[in-house]
Amino acid sequence: MGQIRKTVAQILGERGIITQQQYEHAATVQRQTNQPWDSVLVDLGYAQPKQVAEAKAMQMGIHYVDLAKHAPAEDALGLVPSHICQRFNVIPVRRQDNKLFVAMKNPNDVNAIDDISAVSGLTVQPVLATAEDIEDALRRHYREETDDIKNAAASYAALNQAIVSEDEMDSTVSTGDDDAKDSAPIIRVATTMLQQAIRDGASDIHVEPARRDTRIRYRIDGVLHEVMRLPKYIAQPLVARLKIMAELNIAEKRLPQDGRIPIRTKEGKDYDLRVSVLPNINGEKVVMRILDKNSIMIGLNKLGFLPDCMAKLESLIVQPNGMLLFTGPTGSGKTTTQYSILNKINSVDVNIITIEDPVEYELPGITQVHVNRKAGLTFASALRAFLRQDPDIIMVGEIRDLETAEIAIQASLTGHLVLSTLHTNDAPSAFTRLTDMGVEPFLSAASVIGILAQRLARKICTNCKVQYQPPIDSLKRLGFKLEEGAPPPVFWRGKGCETCRQTGYKGRSGIHEMMIINEEIGDLAARRAPLGDLREAARANGMRTLQEDALMKVLSGQTTLEEALRVVFTAGH
Repeated sequence: MGQIRKTVAQILGERGIITQQQYEHAATVQRQTNQPWDSVLVDLGYAQPKQVAEAKAMQMGIHYVDLAKHAPAEDALGLVPSHICQRFNVIPVRRQDNKLFVAMKNPNDVNAIDDISAVSGLTVQPVLATAEDIEDALRRHYREETDDIKNAAASYAALNQAIVSEDEMDSTVSTGDDDAKDSAPIIRVATTMLQQAIRDGASDIHVEPARRDTRIRYRIDGVLHEVMRLPKYIAQPLVARLKIMAELNIAEKRLPQDGRIPIRTKEGKDYDLRVSVLPNINGEKVVMRILDKNSIMIGLNKLGFLPDCMAKLESLIVQPNGMLLFTGPTGSGKTTTQYSILNKINSVDVNIITIEDPVEYELPGITQVHVNRKAGLTFASALRAFLRQDPDIIMVGEIRDLETAEIAIQASLTGHLVLSTLHTNDAPSAFTRLTDMGVEPFLSAASVIGILAQRLARKICTNCKVQYQPPIDSLKRLGFKLEEGAPPPVFWRGKGCETCRQTGYKGRSGIHEMMIINEEIGDLAARRAPLGDLREAARANGMRTLQEDALMKVLSGQTTLEEALRVVFTAGH
């Protein structure tokens, strides 16, 4: 019989770090909260993070490394791009023959291990370190990327000078004098933060009060980057300033709030910031989604469609009726694709109506309606009203329930082209999702004319693009069929430069799976055929899967192997 593995708490007890009474109390808290043992013990103050990490390493049968005492070797650091280390919060510490020892908070992170092995060509041997030690090591050894994304550093130098005492800040936020407000340090902090995010091409800004400080992060090309940390006392006045800009209630600190901030840059570009405020144990977290009103005008041909996929999509959007569905997780570019389609087909002889939650971009010549649940205006009720408005094309922000699905299908079967979204991993799964909602399969089969699944992958920075050769084993794992004796394909990645903030990536492009519904697929859907049969029929009809589309874009040098792994080869895709 195998030996029963001890818990972290039991190991700490045996080492005399926690008492029996502390162990029993921690066990009670752990059962009540279902939090990991290490978090419970640290939060209760019974053990230090490093003591817990050492015990956890013993439990897992791996080594623990104290990065504060043992610095990573330079030759190991050079084997893994810094953006991969930052994404997974890991850092290589040393190389030994064909092994690369990598400090990780979670040594069971298979995605991190696979990505690091792919880019380094070595076998990864995880070692355990605390998350704080790894973050400190990343800041020390990859200073160019972590010190405020370098380009933002100069602008943010002014922020530290702008910080005054908490009393002064509270008074500047609450003052009603416009001249005083414009000169207040907290105003300059907020304004500089927003302007810098727009200049850096961020899609989201996170203002996160923590226990000891205030963290500012930007999401750039789909990945969060820590921009800087400000003193704890700046959180309250900064959040208050952002709530004033978004016309929210600054006195309400217990409930979530949503608002908008319109911004016009010096260059005359208009942006909308969608603001979400969420109370938590450390204060109020603010997340702002940056909506660039010009981004939807770039055209379908700039969204990364391969020629055959673009031709299929263009053939669908000129159909007089039917339902065209877009699937993918949040942030996969579905809305941008839909708006680009509406912008392309919008003309004076077409009546287009949309129902959205919320309306993200305003399009001239199109009737756009906000969902207002408090007033009873839902997707379903709006759709009923739309059918009396003589529409040609209807866009439904999302099909979330049976009622909305049935009305949208009815509209598509009675002479209207309907565009909408579903949350599924791939195109064939859309039929399963509709059936799970309660839609009769024969109705789905009769109404749906096409399904586009998509993701967004970061593009290689053209300024620092270089060739490299990943390990053959990694290629085979990803489905590359290499003939015996044939030369391996050429791959590309970005070295990192000023243009891309040392990440190796600049901008994003779509990865697509375009499923055209023919008679065979319609029959299979109507008969509730297994998902595998639907997928096989779709591929026989010319559908390229997300994985295949991603690999084509890897081979053409648009994106990297590790980015394809991150975007479409993770679990569930």
